[in-house]
Amino acid sequence: MLTQYLKAALRNAHYEILPDDGQYYGEIAACNGVYATAPSLEDCRDELEGVLEEWVLFRVHRNLALPVIDGVELSVKEETV
Repeated sequence: MLTQYLKAALRNAHYEILPDDGQYYGEIAACNGVYATAPSLEDCRDELEGVLEEWVLFRVHRNLALPVIDGVELSVKEETV
């Protein structure tokens, strides 16, 4: 399920070339704060994927909600002892 979620989020990424320095900028609008810049599109995609993974893990650790992306929902269930 995690892999499906990450793939869905990355399919929704938006990329552009920054006019100031020619760097590539990528972001995933549904995931507030998930963005990256790099000198090439491939590097930007790789960086964005890493940022997304850290963002998801942070939100899971803090028990924060994750947006549903393309119908893929990632939720953490509390463990009962």
